[in-house]
Amino acid sequence: MEYFFQYLRIAARQRPCIVSAGHAGRDAGVFFCAYPVDLRHLSAHQTNTPEGLPMSRTDPETTLEETVASPPINAERLLQLITDEYESLPRQLKRIASYMSQQSDRIMVDRISDIARECEVHPSAIVRFSQRFGFSGFSEMQALFREAYTHKTTPVQNYQQRIRSMIANKSQKASGGDLARECVNATLSGIERLGLELDDAAFEKAVDLVVNADNIYVVGVRRSFAVADYLVYNLQHTNKRIHLISGLGGSYREQMRSVRANDLVIAISFTPYGKETQHCLRIAQHHQAKTLIITDSNLSPLAKRANAVLLVNEGSSFAFRSLSATLCLCQALFIAVAYRLELKVDEIHEQVGFDD
Repeated sequence: MEYFFQYLRIAARQRPCIVSAGHAGRDAGVFFCAYPVDLRHLSAHQTNTPEGLPMSRTDPETTLEETVASPPINAERLLQLITDEYESLPRQLKRIASYMSQQSDRIMVDRISDIARECEVHPSAIVRFSQRFGFSGFSEMQALFREAYTHKTTPVQNYQQRIRSMIANKSQKASGGDLARECVNATLSGIERLGLELDDAAFEKAVDLVVNADNIYVVGVRRSFAVADYLVYNLQHTNKRIHLISGLGGSYREQMRSVRANDLVIAISFTPYGKETQHCLRIAQHHQAKTLIITDSNLSPLAKRANAVLLVNEGSSFAFRSLSATLCLCQALFIAVAYRLELKVDEIHEQVGFDD
């Protein structure tokens, strides 16, 4: 009997069990059976012990980490908590966290089924995610975003609703002009969101990194390559030594070989984040070079240990994401750098007394 209960204690740590007892006959004694049980299929009163104490849930797929004691006071604080807690979240909740970080402007109008579909999870996972951060459910968490965006212009939300309606109503044939306007609206929504959410402190840090770097290496692959090339073109108008990591012939490692501690690597990447870009960043960090990341989320694997992160989320039309907001951000970065460098030149002229 003692060995049975010792076994039962070990098994219960791995999975909750229900134990039943029976009598096999006058001479056979009492027998016990332990049945594993999935608590997800039990109602609230079924998951209590006879003493009224809740049973522990130890299934690694359904167990949540310790929840936040009280919900955050605003959406900004919630997004920061999501970033801080991301690594400790289960796999399904990480998908939701990434969506929340990248699409924070859509949460106020999204239905729970919309988010579940985008994240490829069951709607109950959205509820668990909300409770993980101290909310009673999804509606309470959503109210935080509605409050945050009440006093802001909401072209993104309006655009998303229009595009969903157009896709859903397949019987309505859209003209070429209608489609063109939706693409323009997507671009405008991304640029307006950039203006609303631009982090001034992070932008100033990015300017400092560019101004103080000995050499600047810029990397971006696939759709981000066009942005990287455009940024290099702009920065070549300064006296900085600029290098485009093109990866021609697969030569990423060779083109990154000369990176040193006083250099800066600017990496541009968005979901699903290019492996080549991540490889270049590992080389940069190995050589203790500074890193500036232009990406769509603080949860991006590129953002870890970066010296500065600039966030930009593009509007999309029919699953095609624009590049306009990212190009605008890069142009703004170049203008700010050029302005800072010109100020330095003016100061030198005043001190030395050179004529024009």
